[in-house]
Amino acid sequence: MKKSTLYIALFVLCSLSTTAQLLPNLGGQRTGSSALTFLKNDGSARSLGMASANLTLKGDASTAFTNVANISSIESFSLGISNYFVGAGINQSFLAAVLPFKDKNSTFSLTVNSLSSGKQEVRTEFQPKGTGEYFYVANTAVGLGYALELSDQFAFGIKLKYINEQLAQYQNHTVGADLGFIYNTDIKELSFAVGVTNFGGNTALNGDHQELKFNNNTTPTPEKFTIPTEFKIGISVVPLDKNDHKILTAIQLNHPNDNSENVRIGGEYSYKNLLYGRLGIILGRKNQRIPTLGLGMKMIVKNHPVRINYAFLPTSFVGLQHSLGINFQFYKMEDRSIENE
Repeated sequence: MKKSTLYIALFVLCSLSTTAQLLPNLGGQRTGSSALTFLKNDGSARSLGMASANLTLKGDASTAFTNVANISSIESFSLGISNYFVGAGINQSFLAAVLPFKDKNSTFSLTVNSLSSGKQEVRTEFQPKGTGEYFYVANTAVGLGYALELSDQFAFGIKLKYINEQLAQYQNHTVGADLGFIYNTDIKELSFAVGVTNFGGNTALNGDHQELKFNNNTTPTPEKFTIPTEFKIGISVVPLDKNDHKILTAIQLNHPNDNSENVRIGGEYSYKNLLYGRLGIILGRKNQRIPTLGLGMKMIVKNHPVRINYAFLPTSFVGLQHSLGINFQFYKMEDRSIENE
């Protein structure tokens, strides 16, 4: 068993290297070539603190956003809420509810991802300081996920999403899907995962296209663009788990269809499984060269675990971004013996 696990680890590490070489690095040419980019933002404050090296992270409802296969690790009804402070008054809220059916090795999830721009002034070429009118941007994605635990070590999951975009008088409706796999071993909690997020077709805004024509008699219509599909492969391991101290490390390769390939490296230190410190870095992204940081805390409220996480992501173009999340896990009366996680 140990030999086979070692072979799998070597195979995944080689795959990370060869995939990075085989996949074309066309970041400069592909940047900004997809629509609905709010779908790429991280719905987990814990994950963001680790630079979103998140495919193998388990244990709370927010995993419904990072890898739908990992909701199979949740043992009771769980609820996760978080808010991502994008900047410039733009906020993105996330809600995840996970309901397991352990007798059938199945788990279901419901997720809501909502971005709002707040009130924005209408500006034109002739009135750059504003016309006195306002418009709003509201993007929403509602997903229904399902995960099946095929064995104690392997699970897969799928999530279907309805996506709506509202930009002033324009609207957009489309669908997408997430797919995830995870394989867990008994050696230092070594885990391997593969995922595809936001898989779907082309989409475009529809509405009343009123443009300033000047000398152009034609009225342009919005073009169709793909949604931000991303292929991911990741691995994590716990090199230290002694007494009250535990360290989790993770590395992940992301291949998006609208940017360059990038590698994410993250780590999490926990003390008595109550206090957490997180660090991560993204390699291959020009605007994110500063490490991400995160903090976390777990409390027990009437024998129900409550986890609070905070993370911030420094960027070159939009400044400091923040994420704050809280996760609840509800046990039935007969299951209230809280485990040492």
